[in-house]
Amino acid sequence: MAGPLDLITMGRIGVDLYPLETGVPLARVETFGKFLGGSPTNVAVAAARLGRSAAVISRTGRDPFGDYCRLALAEFGVDGRWVTPVDGLPTPVTFCEIFPPDDFPLYFYRQPKAPDLVIEPDELDLAAVAAARVFWVSGTGLCEEPSRTATLTALAARSAAGGAGRVATVFDLDWRPVFWPDGSAAAARPHYLAALAHATVAVGNVAECEVATGEREPLACADALLAAGVELAVVKRGPAGVLLAHRDGRVAEVPPHPVEVVNGLGAGDAFGGALCHGLLAGWPPDRLARYANAAGALVAGRLACSAAMPFAHEVDALLAAAAPGGAA
Repeated sequence: MAGPLDLITMGRIGVDLYPLETGVPLARVETFGKFLGGSPTNVAVAAARLGRSAAVISRTGRDPFGDYCRLALAEFGVDGRWVTPVDGLPTPVTFCEIFPPDDFPLYFYRQPKAPDLVIEPDELDLAAVAAARVFWVSGTGLCEEPSRTATLTALAARSAAGGAGRVATVFDLDWRPVFWPDGSAAAARPHYLAALAHATVAVGNVAECEVATGEREPLACADALLAAGVELAVVKRGPAGVLLAHRDGRVAEVPPHPVEVVNGLGAGDAFGGALCHGLLAGWPPDRLARYANAAGALVAGRLACSAAMPFAHEVDALLAAAAPGGAA
């Protein structure tokens, strides 16, 4: 791809194995589907589906599942040049159980250490990171070294570079205590604040915002994220919808798009890819939220994550149907 990429994401990649039977305990499931996984990877796929040039910075094992990840990225139109193999560590595999509408337990197999946590600072293409129109990192990338230093190095290099054409540096709070050595939110907070100091957009649910800021009420969360340095705070509130607060004083509170949930696990990643798409388009907060909610709803109504990411015409049709006077 010539010129700066629309989006580079950095962090988890792996293989999702999803039951092809819903409402069945994992111990009794007999058939599974294999899908590309990892939240930052899914965000890149979601943005590519919406017509954006996207790439992932990550690492896999030097194994068939790692080969699959790179093949799947190529099939989705996502640049995988910075997804490199690591000797001695297996590509992560994640299983889930599917109990709609709101129970989707995950089982992560990332031992002895996930390759995406051994991204080294000195292997980063910092010029590409600095030039990308949107750069996206996640909280999981801060949980262990050397990934923590690599993530903060990339963010700092991007901050130092400046330059025209840049749209956003997004920090997905992505709090998963199981990935942290002690599972302590208090121990994680300084690393979150270090990342927020370089971010222009922060995205997270209320629990994740509490880890980053100590606040739990949505508007207080948004205010604390803005105070930490970002320009746009995106606070996801589940059934209550999403709150977006901009440093310039604009605030949007948008209800969720109704959906019959099949698998809710990919909705947040679809939301993220659509958010990046809207940021690149220069949309105001209320339009950003409506579009991202619709993309998330489409994926929540489907089984897979990466393979379920919607195309622009699907999001547009869902929004048009929901508009006053739209199709039923």
